[in-house]
Amino acid sequence: MQRRIIYLFLLIVSVRSRVSAQDSYGKVVGHVITKDGKPAQGISVSLLDTRFGAATQADGTYLLKVSPGKYQIQFKAMGMAAKQQSIEVVGGQTTKVDEVTLELSSFQLKDVVVTGQYAPQSLKNSVYMVRTISSEQIRLRNATKVQEVLSDQLGFRFSNDLTLGTSDVSLMGISGQRVKILLDGVPLLDRGETRESLNQIDINSIDHIEIVEGPMSVSYGSDALAGVINLITKKPNSGEHLDVHARVQEETAGKQYDAFHGSGTHYENVGINWSHKGWEAGGNFARNNFDGAMAGWMPKDQWLGNATAGYRTNKFHIWYRLDGENETLKNNGQPNVNNGIETDAHYITYRWMHQLQGEWSVNKDLSFSGVASYTDYSRRTQTTTYNTLTGERFLTLGAGEQDKSVFDTKFFRATAQYRVANGFSLQPGVEVNLTGSSGARIEGTPTINDYAFFISSEIQPISTISIRPGLRFIKNSVYDAPPVIPSINTKFKLSNAFDLRLAYARGFRSPALRELYFDFFDANHSIRGNTNLKAEFSNSFNGSISWLSLGSGTVRFKSALSGFYNDFTNLITTGYDPSNPSVMTYINIDKSKTKGGSIDNTVYYKNLQAKIGFAYIGTYSKIASDTLNQAGFVWYPEVSSTLLYHFTKLKGDISLFYKFNGTLPTYEVVTNTAGATIINLAKRSAFSTADITFNKFITKTISLAAGAKNLFDVTNVNNTSLNVGQAHSTGGPVPLGYGRSYFLGIDFKFGKN
Repeated sequence: MQRRIIYLFLLIVSVRSRVSAQDSYGKVVGHVITKDGKPAQGISVSLLDTRFGAATQADGTYLLKVSPGKYQIQFKAMGMAAKQQSIEVVGGQTTKVDEVTLELSSFQLKDVVVTGQYAPQSLKNSVYMVRTISSEQIRLRNATKVQEVLSDQLGFRFSNDLTLGTSDVSLMGISGQRVKILLDGVPLLDRGETRESLNQIDINSIDHIEIVEGPMSVSYGSDALAGVINLITKKPNSGEHLDVHARVQEETAGKQYDAFHGSGTHYENVGINWSHKGWEAGGNFARNNFDGAMAGWMPKDQWLGNATAGYRTNKFHIWYRLDGENETLKNNGQPNVNNGIETDAHYITYRWMHQLQGEWSVNKDLSFSGVASYTDYSRRTQTTTYNTLTGERFLTLGAGEQDKSVFDTKFFRATAQYRVANGFSLQPGVEVNLTGSSGARIEGTPTINDYAFFISSEIQPISTISIRPGLRFIKNSVYDAPPVIPSINTKFKLSNAFDLRLAYARGFRSPALRELYFDFFDANHSIRGNTNLKAEFSNSFNGSISWLSLGSGTVRFKSALSGFYNDFTNLITTGYDPSNPSVMTYINIDKSKTKGGSIDNTVYYKNLQAKIGFAYIGTYSKIASDTLNQAGFVWYPEVSSTLLYHFTKLKGDISLFYKFNGTLPTYEVVTNTAGATIINLAKRSAFSTADITFNKFITKTISLAAGAKNLFDVTNVNNTSLNVGQAHSTGGPVPLGYGRSYFLGIDFKFGKN
């Protein structure tokens, strides 16, 4: 009997405890709808910095059971703009949240772009067809350099020169020296025809990337024939704010890895941003180290840093930024079996870039902006012999084995933006670009000075039509530039969902200092500059039609169909010197053309974002010896796909990035075994790349990342080119990567208002 009384007592206590525990929780209920008033199903509802979360039902309702307290409740879904509210939960009571209406996300309707714009402009309203890679996409990519972020984008192809340890980019079939690389709108200096600068800016300092395809010569001058890649850096928040961040990521190099040093990729970053009463300052420091015993791939040690300082008011903003880089590439030889001596070549790069930018809004109709920058760039070749038996190291004295080339650029740009009347705005501007170079491989101390005045207007005869004509007048110290460079961009709003853009632009590119005055002769190279080069010109046409499903239900779509045609005259490339066939030089091609099209589709369903795109690109280059017109257009396809999924309760993301690069054909002039000159159609084999990443927030300030890159283990692809035997020939296998790699990273972010 006594035992039964004890059991009954324990049961009562247990029931009371459960009731008490239930009373200690409160309920949070609410309703989420789309802009058109329909229930929003599958919306992630979570309390920030807690484990509490749920998803809306088919009727748009949700229910959370949470501990009493004050919270920030967030509503979020792929393709929709996140919203937050402050709520207070009382134990044993139901808290009803005001009805929430979600709209299409910022990167669809409100995403602000600045490249080529009079003022920050929504992506949808821009007359240009601008592609953006958002800060969230960069975060989910877990990249250690900009090239990794761009590599799965349609129209982008990267090539690697293992002899010099550099990489280059092509955009829609047009090579890198015709792609303008900008950092916050300021041109980045590249010493030659390759765009090394893309990988010489710390990826962790980049907020987002804007890509404009087609000539932008009116706005950005020479080198912008193929388009513009604008790297927009992170800025301190306005108001009172302090941000501290740190990131460490370790990657294998194929199957090779040593923790934090040695084989693999080792990336470390730390930074801080501060703002107070209009004053702002920040700094960022990173090390990106790569090593491994893969054939041909040079170990690289890269130190990157930047610092900013500025002041802003409601109408005025001025800021200074310094970017610095020190990079060492190590081409170490193998020890001689007889004496233990090896020959090592190190390529040491320093880059210092200063920029001062200012913006002044006089009133709602008139504003001014200006930028001044100075870049000092040097690359040194240091060759030594190293005795592995005694540890002694000595400088060598062979041709080209000790060298230093120096390049510098002074840049100034000023514009005014004036709204003359509703639907009519003007932007006049001036630009000065002074470039110089010196070094043992540079003939003399040449300079190229470029002065320009440009003006454009944006006209809206009716609310659904935007027309932007522009003119650029150029004075070049070396070449007779065309008297005027014209362009016209138009945008037609066919409906709330459909936009049509059509554009024409004339392009101009003067030869670079390296193409004119560079002489490079050593055991592996025979390259001579050509002072008789002509400037390049182009006529380009492009158009696009985009569709955005504004009916925001559970499933949402956006799609863009685009096409382009480029006609180049005097395109500069490398070829054999007619007076000395053993020497490579720079030559003009009378005619070169590219054309093609692409379609890009994105679908959003609950917490899933799926994107797939297809491009078909054709290229043509006239060959002087092709009297029978054998060499016509050659075509290649590309497919790009991205899958992103957000786990609400786990507070994590899984992402898959895929790119198919089709067979790349190229016509070339070669000499066959019989000594006759023939035209050969060379082909570079197709290949696919894929990366998978996992990202999860452990706490409010700490997140973990893990994944695999180069899932298909691509290293080299076959190439049928008969042009072999030169250091920079196109023959032989083409190096793409060092195999499948795995990574693990941790990220720390702390913010205080």
